[in-house]
Amino acid sequence: MNFAAVEKIANAVLYEGYILYPYRASSTKNRQRWNFGTLYPQCYAEAQHPIEPFKFVVECPIEGNSTTRLDVRIRFLQLVETQGKSGQNPADDWQHGIERSHDVTGLRLSSLIAEDHSLGFRIPAGDTDSSAREVGGVLGITATVVSKGYKLHLELTNTSSGSTAISRNDALLQAYTSAHILLALQDGEFISLLDPPEKFRFTASSCNNQGVFPVLVGDQDQHSMMLCSPIILYDYPQIAPESFGDFFDGTEMDEMLALRVLTLTDEEKREMRNDDRARQILERTESLPQEHLMKLHGAIRGMRRGAGEEGL
Repeated sequence: MNFAAVEKIANAVLYEGYILYPYRASSTKNRQRWNFGTLYPQCYAEAQHPIEPFKFVVECPIEGNSTTRLDVRIRFLQLVETQGKSGQNPADDWQHGIERSHDVTGLRLSSLIAEDHSLGFRIPAGDTDSSAREVGGVLGITATVVSKGYKLHLELTNTSSGSTAISRNDALLQAYTSAHILLALQDGEFISLLDPPEKFRFTASSCNNQGVFPVLVGDQDQHSMMLCSPIILYDYPQIAPESFGDFFDGTEMDEMLALRVLTLTDEEKREMRNDDRARQILERTESLPQEHLMKLHGAIRGMRRGAGEEGL
């Protein structure tokens, strides 16, 4: 299993909304997290009115045979609460994100038919950060035989233990933030849900995805990998070559955000440096060559005539 080729687009999903301009913890819109794809601990989520999300469901067709194998990578951010040395300035308090992942490899699809494989996992408290809390989950996988292949069904549930009475901020410390899944096949092909071939059209239309939507990723002539994303994407999403790094803002506009960062005061920049990823934005933007900044004005990928323009 090698997801290196799609890591950049997957990381864009992972960090979407992580911290918003003006990239400071004291900013009102950064005082409460709003990331896409947050799965709360089930015990907490079911006690809320209305119920908060604690799982997502993936379904997609696969063209394969008895030798087809599936690899799964679960990815999310876990938030860890840090407090400034003074303990008094809210600008020094911040929930920074730790990248989490769990792999399940070499699943033979033919062995998943009509049998629910529930695979539990646990990430211990403080394994990479002494402040991180323990999180756990269950990945349920089944497969149904269809013409020319299989229909895959996955459910990811956050089963982290905790109290139903905890606050939302406490629940976020055991939540899966920006949760998504990467899928890879050996000896098989994923079928696009957006543009399925005729023989898979009925199966594709019957797929019920909840909380995420699977799209093909990687090279456009390949069908071996899918990204199950909480953000709606087309097949084969790409990062614009002019983009020189993440800004974490929804529908981000690199030029506008770069120029805005350059206008921040020294005090605002000091606060940005309290978070490693915000600091990287600042350092990257301040060191950006002028010719690179000029490239952010826009680019023409291709041109074609519009209707009624034949004579122009």
